[in-house]
Amino acid sequence: MAYTKKISFNIVTRMVILMLFFLLLYTFLSEFKNFLYPIFLGILFAYLLYPVAKFFETRSIPRIPGILLSIVIGIIIVYGTIFFIYTQLKFLLKDLPALESQAVKNIDAVFTQLETQFGLVSDAQQSGLKKNVSEIFQASIDNLDTVLTATAQTIFTIFIMPVYIFFLLYYRNKYRQFILMLLPEKGHQKTDEIIKEISVVMKKYMGGIFIVVLILCVANSLGLYIVGVKYWLLLGLISAICNFIPYFGTIIGFSFPLVMALLTGDGPGTAVGVVILFVIIQFSENNILTPNITGGLVKVNPFFIILSVLIGGIVWGVPGMFIMVPLIASIRIICEKVEALKPWAFLIGDSGTEKYALNTNNIKRFFTRSKHMNGD
Repeated sequence: MAYTKKISFNIVTRMVILMLFFLLLYTFLSEFKNFLYPIFLGILFAYLLYPVAKFFETRSIPRIPGILLSIVIGIIIVYGTIFFIYTQLKFLLKDLPALESQAVKNIDAVFTQLETQFGLVSDAQQSGLKKNVSEIFQASIDNLDTVLTATAQTIFTIFIMPVYIFFLLYYRNKYRQFILMLLPEKGHQKTDEIIKEISVVMKKYMGGIFIVVLILCVANSLGLYIVGVKYWLLLGLISAICNFIPYFGTIIGFSFPLVMALLTGDGPGTAVGVVILFVIIQFSENNILTPNITGGLVKVNPFFIILSVLIGGIVWGVPGMFIMVPLIASIRIICEKVEALKPWAFLIGDSGTEKYALNTNNIKRFFTRSKHMNGD
């Protein structure tokens, strides 16, 4: 009779092994990021275009032409937006000297007002700030030139992405069958449930966030036009696209029009208008658009969303920040379906704090309790 000795490790050894695993994982993801993140982006965009491809297939169009048509539609929208932003940035580059001159005038006006009111501003401080502003504009010119000059990796990613999307959509049934073949037959039902749930969440999340960004493109651009910000259409598109990054996207996106308003606006009222617009857009996006369009499908608590976005940014930059939210949502679904991993699903998920949540029911309950305590 064979005897198998079970190897056990103490808590310190387990922690060391876990740390080594995460270190190796980080090294692997960092070293091969130029290969890996386009594949992950391709998976997400494949989920986004799947309903379009499926629509063509249900209209008796064969799979290959249907997929190609959906990819062409995606290319027109995505690459058309990129080309528009590229052309607008070219115009912005030409106008930067005039914008710098306006910024210096605004600084002079501010310093004159401060000196009149308080007498606190020295000539050294004034000249130092003007020098810093000039350096900011010069750095902007250099950075924009770098952005507009596409690197080999950027060109590779742009042209390889449709290829990834095509094969991901074409072989979608094959990938599912492959995963089932790897596992014992008794686990097929649960695995199939996991695959289906992840697919539903991915499709609805990608479609929902795409619709939210389209709405914000119109709302941001129109709001910035009303406020009177220069290059309102360009800045409105950029600030809306930044919303693909959860939580941080709105702040990052609105930092561009705010800086533009502060440095090149006709007065402080423009910057105040941008701040008010930011508050309105942020409230509408968090409380109206995203809950009603995406429907809270991710079901990951905000703390882990923020952590995952930061980790994604450290490992893969901006693409990683976008990829990590649907990825951690998939991890939550897997943990929820596997008995041994359910505690992790509970930790990552948004359940367990319902009675503390700031929602309509809890607010009503609070006021009802207050009335009873006051004897009304």
